Amino acid sequence: MKGLWLENNRLQLKTDLPIPEPANNEALVRVLQAGVCNTDLELLRGYYPYQGILGHEFVGIVEKGPQHLINQRVVGEINAVCGECRFCLGGSPTHCENRSVLGIVNRNGAFAEYLTLPVNNLHKVPDNISTDVATFTEPLAAALEIQQQIKIGENQRVLVVGDGKLGQLVAQTLALTGCDLLVIGRHPEKLANLAVRNIKTGLENELKERSFDIAVECTGNPAGFEIARRSLSPRGILVLKSTYAGKLTLDASALVVDEITVMGSRCGPFVPALELLANNRVDVASLIQARYPLIDSLKAFNHAQRRGVLKVLVEVSS
Repeated sequence: MKGLWLENNRLQLKTDLPIPEPANNEALVRVLQAGVCNTDLELLRGYYPYQGILGHEFVGIVEKGPQHLINQRVVGEINAVCGECRFCLGGSPTHCENRSVLGIVNRNGAFAEYLTLPVNNLHKVPDNISTDVATFTEPLAAALEIQQQIKIGENQRVLVVGDGKLGQLVAQTLALTGCDLLVIGRHPEKLANLAVRNIKTGLENELKERSFDIAVECTGNPAGFEIARRSLSPRGILVLKSTYAGKLTLDASALVVDEITVMGSRCGPFVPALELLANNRVDVASLIQARYPLIDSLKAFNHAQRRGVLKVLVEVSS
């Protein structure tokens, strides 16, 4: 089979990869489409020493697995867990000590004709959700994880730093809480996507420091982190949604003096994400900026690395 292989920070399209054989309690999924994520780009830059097929945002069709899933469109949670370690038994399976992670840790990913995942990871895609829209299930679930971690109410002032792919999804999900939300970024044309949904937007120089209860950092760069930190009132919460390929230098004293809570946030719940998509409560189609066939997936990655680009899709099969 064909697949996009990462090794020593170098991508290549291989055409002679073996079709994976699903283990017990796993399914074989023929990939229809996959999305390029910032984590894929960070892996390419050396964020984590991964070797294998990239990709974790996907829609596919089950070809081997339980009868009720055969020939069904599915999306999949990316952490394959053991179910036996202290984190699995303690209700935090995404932190499983023995996990593999689709396209990220010890498990080949979605930029290939086939992938395997545990059956329990798979979710049917409702018929009224297009394949394009369903490809956003994983990042939308990640955006919703913030609300799993902290309660956000109407009286709270919330800042989202970053107008990219993830920032757009985080902003749309937070707007549904009714909080006093502001999104800042550097690209007026991308902020306009949110403004048409009646979400307040602005530029960095318009930001009033020490005025927010919660700040969500979605840029993955040190400048974004510092903007988010400076925006917070004492005892505010700083949520980090992006991975950082390099080291982050920060003013720890400022965090201590203002008693700031710093919280990492990554994978989230698929069921509510699919419900939002099925009910058209978020707009993801407008975030699609380009699409390429798998044979041109190297071009897709080059495109995705251009400054200001939103979602690039790779069409794997029909």
